[in-house]
Amino acid sequence: MKILFALTYYRPHVSGLTIYVQRLAEALAARGHQVTVLTSHYDPGLSREEWIDGVRVVRAPVLFRISKGVIMPTFAPLATRLIAEHDVVSIHLPQFEAGLLAFLGRYVVRRPVALTYHCDLQLPPGGFNRLVDRVVFVMNSLAGLWSDAVVAYTEDYAMHSPFLSQFPGKRRVIPPPVDMPQPPETRVAAFRQRFDLEGKPVLGFAARLAAEKGVEYVLEALPLMLKALPDLQILFAGPYRDVLGEEDYYRRLQPLLERYADHWTFLGTLAPEEMADFYAACDCTILPSINSTESFGLVQVESMLCGTPVVASDLPGVRVSVRTTGMGRIVPIRDAQAIAGAVVDVIRRRADYVRPRSEVAGHFSTGRTAEDYEALFVDKISRVALEGRLWGPAKALTGLAALVGLGWALRSSRRGRG
Repeated sequence: MKILFALTYYRPHVSGLTIYVQRLAEALAARGHQVTVLTSHYDPGLSREEWIDGVRVVRAPVLFRISKGVIMPTFAPLATRLIAEHDVVSIHLPQFEAGLLAFLGRYVVRRPVALTYHCDLQLPPGGFNRLVDRVVFVMNSLAGLWSDAVVAYTEDYAMHSPFLSQFPGKRRVIPPPVDMPQPPETRVAAFRQRFDLEGKPVLGFAARLAAEKGVEYVLEALPLMLKALPDLQILFAGPYRDVLGEEDYYRRLQPLLERYADHWTFLGTLAPEEMADFYAACDCTILPSINSTESFGLVQVESMLCGTPVVASDLPGVRVSVRTTGMGRIVPIRDAQAIAGAVVDVIRRRADYVRPRSEVAGHFSTGRTAEDYEALFVDKISRVALEGRLWGPAKALTGLAALVGLGWALRSSRRGRG
């Protein structure tokens, strides 16, 4: 099977979305499929086309950026050619080009289209950002209208998402791919020694430093945690400087970060094997995200697979991992006092929250995700082949269908956004 993935950012950009697609693409390639990723050439220093771990990566030229979005004038012809070379298209949202990709797949090249909806888009306040948010929502909705399947991480998130709730008949829940090796004790001990963690309680925070991750609420909770755990160390694993679109946020946090420099260490972006050492070296990890741009939090399950319990926000989708495994605590969003209390409790009673690795892996794994996607793609390819695509005399109706779909999406956008 020839599979085309499409998303705005891919490796080496780091986010939950890129990690998800990377794991899925590489797993399907390892299962014998030909996999291509169509993405943006967001960094001029990257190659326009290359192979990464068995996956062909094609990057469309970027003329300029608007906030976190990219403008790619040659995207349509490039996408059309690549869709024609493949058996199925897997579009990953939110993505401004989603509607175009779905239209090309369904009506121009006539290939089955599957969407995966990773999270709602929530840009910073402002009139222009509200306009961008609305346009992306409409394009995503059109993509959903023209797709053959819409994949959600969890039913919990799907029920609360303005986008996913529009497509109950097309919706398919597939747990996200999670793959984290169990590190040997010698490496974990070396990691703790490297960062002078011996005898100290350690709270791990794996994320990009971004406004939606709720970093300020952990900083606000830190004085309360230090009263109970004076030697507490917080390790932040992930990009934190020059994060795309988050430069002002980092500067805003600087005073607090400097105040607690003795208790807060930035590790930067770690390699996969280093992430395993990081999780296992922590007594607890935290995911204090504050809005629906976080739909699951892969880092929670990674932490659990390494034997470390989690404190997570009470958000749709995000709370599923703790509810499923029992391996941690759920706290209200933006509640520093609740965060502090839960972290102290989990660290002090850590053994009560730990579950066997096999139990966690039984719910979440990259292999299971790849199998579910493979079955979905085969089903949709066979259905499209059986049914065919409306074409020829009906071509003139396509434009009308697009306009009707656009009006429907706009109405849904207004309802969904209140």
